Amino acid sequence: MAQLPNIVILGDYERALRRFSYWDKLDHNSNLTIRHEPLRDEALYEAVKDADAIAIVRDRSPFNEAMIARLPKLKFLMFTGERNGTLDASALISRNIPIACSPGGPSKETTAELTWALILGASKRLIEENKLIATGGWRDELSLLPMLSGQRLGIMGLGAIGSRVARVGRAFGMEVVTWSPRMTPERAAAENATSVSLDELLSTSKVVTMHLVAGPGTKGIISADQLALMRPDSILVNTSRSALINMSDLCVALKKGCPAQAAVDVFDIEPLPKDDPLRNTPNLLATPHLGFIAEPIFEAFAKGITQTLEAWLDQKPVPHPFKP
Repeated sequence: MAQLPNIVILGDYERALRRFSYWDKLDHNSNLTIRHEPLRDEALYEAVKDADAIAIVRDRSPFNEAMIARLPKLKFLMFTGERNGTLDASALISRNIPIACSPGGPSKETTAELTWALILGASKRLIEENKLIATGGWRDELSLLPMLSGQRLGIMGLGAIGSRVARVGRAFGMEVVTWSPRMTPERAAAENATSVSLDELLSTSKVVTMHLVAGPGTKGIISADQLALMRPDSILVNTSRSALINMSDLCVALKKGCPAQAAVDVFDIEPLPKDDPLRNTPNLLATPHLGFIAEPIFEAFAKGITQTLEAWLDQKPVPHPFKP
C-alpha cells in the first residue's frame, strides 16, 4: 500500500479552518496536521521536516532560503492571500517546487474598516475614556476631543484599501491628500484626493495612514527624520506592514510627543513578545493584527486550502498557481 503524503498546515492561530470547509478527502488521503501555535526557526523546521506539502495561513510562518534548503521532501507549498512577505519564493522556484496561493476574501474591506476603527479610537481617546468609566471616573481635562471634520487626512498608498479609507475620510468632511512612489495627480484626482510630496503629507496632515506594499522602495520609509516632520497633534496609523516603519524610532518619537499618537495593527514579530516595549508605549493604540481577522476571510482561506490541496493530491492543476 502506497504511503500517504504528509501535509502540514501552519498558522491557524484562530483554530478556524476546520469550521469553514470540508476536510474528509484530505483526512482520508493524506497524513494531515494543522498547527495552531506560532512557529519559527527550529520549532518550525521540526513541524515541517517530513512534509510533502505545506499550506501557510498568510505570512505567519517565515520560510527563507536556508529553511527551504533543509526540506528535501517538500514537493508543494501554498499560502493564503495574494502575496507572502516571509517566503523566499525564488528558493522554491529554483528547486522546481510548485507554489500556489488562494483568494484572500474581503480582506481589503475589513482592513479599511479597522483603519477607521483605529483612527476614531485614537482621535476620540476611546480607550482612555473607557478606563475612566471602569475606574469610577467621568470626563476629565483630556476629554475635550478634536474633530476630524475639516482636518487633513494623509494617505500613503491609494490602492484598493487606501481608496476606501479616502472615501470615508471625505464622508467625515476631511481634506484628503495622498502620496506613493508612483502617485500621479490624475490617479489622486480619480479618488477626489490631491497628490502632494511625502514631506508635505507628513508635515500637514492631522491623520497619516499607511497603505503601501512593503517593498525595496518602501521598507523603513518612516523613520526618525520623517516622524520629526509630523504635526505635534497628529496620529500615525499603520494597518499595512510593520516594515514600513522603524518601530524603534516610533517608540522614541511617541515618548517625545511627536506624533501625538500612533495606532498600529502590525508588528515586526508576531505575536508581539510579552516583554516588547510597544506593549507599554505611551500614546500607542495597538491591536493584534486584526485587519484580516473576519469570518468571511477565513472561510475563503479554508476553502482555498482544501480545494488547492485536493487538486495537488489528484495531480490536477491547482486553482491559483503563484506567479512571481
